[in-house]
Amino acid sequence: MRKDKKIRLIALDLDGTLLSEQDMISQENIEAIKLAREHGVEVIFSTGRHYSTCKAFAEQLQLSSYLITVNGSEIRTVSGELVDRQLLDIAVVEHLVALHKKYKTYAWMTSTEQIWRGELPSELEVHQWLKFGYDTDDPSVKMAIMEELASLGELEISDSSPTNIEVNAVGINKAVAIEKVCKRLGLSMDEVMAAGDSLNDIKMIEACGLGVAMGNAQDQVKASADWVTKSNVEHGVAHAIHTWVLQ
Repeated sequence: MRKDKKIRLIALDLDGTLLSEQDMISQENIEAIKLAREHGVEVIFSTGRHYSTCKAFAEQLQLSSYLITVNGSEIRTVSGELVDRQLLDIAVVEHLVALHKKYKTYAWMTSTEQIWRGELPSELEVHQWLKFGYDTDDPSVKMAIMEELASLGELEISDSSPTNIEVNAVGINKAVAIEKVCKRLGLSMDEVMAAGDSLNDIKMIEACGLGVAMGNAQDQVKASADWVTKSNVEHGVAHAIHTWVLQ
C-alpha cells in the first residue's frame, strides 16, 4: 500500500474501533480526528448503532457531515436530517422474531424511533424496522439460526461481535452507504479510509481505497484489510490517521 494515497474521507466504526471499552473516545483519537479535519479530510461514522446512540459522539468531535447508522439502514446529517432509509419487510421481521423464540436467544430490535433489548414489542406492525439482532453464547445455536436465515434469502446478515447476528434488509451494508455519501460529497471510494473490527465492517473495508482493521478485530476482518492498526484501547484510529492521512 502506497503512503502517498490521497485520503479525503475517513469512515469510522464506533464499538471496538473509535470507542474504548468504556464507550469513550480517547484524547489521542480526538486530536487525530481534529488534525485530519483541519487538513480538509471529512470524517464520518459508519456504525451499527442507532442515530440516537451515536449523535453525542459526533457532537463531541464537532463533526459536520453524515452519520451512517444501523449498518447502513439510515444515513443522517449530524443534526438528524434523514438522508436515506431502507426498512425490513414486516413479514420478515415476524419470521425473525419467531426464530428468536424458537432458539430462546437474547434479541434486540431497532426501529426508526427506538431500540428494544430483551423484551420485544408485541405489536410489530405499528413500527418501521431497521435491524434485528440475536445474541447467543452457544455456537451451535448461532449456526442453526444462520442456516435458517440463509434459507430465507433476501437479507443482509453480519455480526458486530463473535456471539451475535445482525440482520438488515438485503443490499444494506456500510459499503453501499459510504458510496452514497461519496456521491453527495463528490468523492470516489478510492479516496476513503475505512476502519472497523467486526464482520459488519468487512464490506466497507474491502470497498474503500484503504481498508483498516483494528488490532482487536476478528481474524476475518484482518484478512480482508489492507492494513492492521493498533487496537481500540491503544488509540488505533489515531495511529491509522497519523500513518496514512497526516504523513
